[in-house]
Amino acid sequence: MPEGHLLHRAAREISADLAGAPVRATSPQGRFDAAPVDGQVLLRTEAVGKHLLHRFDGLAVHVHLGMRGLHLRYDDPRSPPRPGVRLRLSGARAAWDLIAPSTCELLDDAAVDRLLAGLGPDPLGPDDEDEAVRRLRSARGPVGAALLDQAVWAGVGNAWRSELLFVARLPPEAPCADLPDDVVRGLWRVTRALLAAGRDAGQVVSDPAAPDERWVYKRAACRSCGAPVRAWPLAGRTAYACPVEQA
Repeated sequence: MPEGHLLHRAAREISADLAGAPVRATSPQGRFDAAPVDGQVLLRTEAVGKHLLHRFDGLAVHVHLGMRGLHLRYDDPRSPPRPGVRLRLSGARAAWDLIAPSTCELLDDAAVDRLLAGLGPDPLGPDDEDEAVRRLRSARGPVGAALLDQAVWAGVGNAWRSELLFVARLPPEAPCADLPDDVVRGLWRVTRALLAAGRDAGQVVSDPAAPDERWVYKRAACRSCGAPVRAWPLAGRTAYACPVEQA
């Protein structure tokens, strides 16, 4: 599933191409009614966690990519879309196609407010460190489960969970309630910094000195110390951790 850094990257690129002008909105697949926003000015495209919002006056197209969704960009807005495109937004400079999302729906402003109210602080949004600390420390269960809960922190997925907890030297099983405030603040600051690097690079960046490498995620051995990486189910996904450096 695309994690928050990729949604923020897409929002930035779509806004740069299309915002501030009327857009042509169509559904080549026929599974989305684009008529209410066709020809309307796209005010901006924004990301909050793993959610994307194309903002129009009084309306928004809400997108969640789920496990299989993706965006395709065409330099030539006249390029024909694939038959399976759920939503095409096109302007004078480019066309953006949405394929296989889990959610593509039209929301009014009140519905957008309800959606956002259910999400925790976004590490790539405005810094809300105190609220981020409060939510994580008050979460039930282990930190490795809380990081996947979008009502705690919005935008972190399984790859980031594994890498961020390694960087913070925290075992995924550590109870949230037992984590000192300064440890959670450090984790939040690391999360903000690394997700920003990942947004700019278009990939998970857990070590800026080696952006294509991972510390533990889907590795047989820890890249730091060489110990065999532990892998086990946690909160519905496979967790990865170093048994030495995250003890």
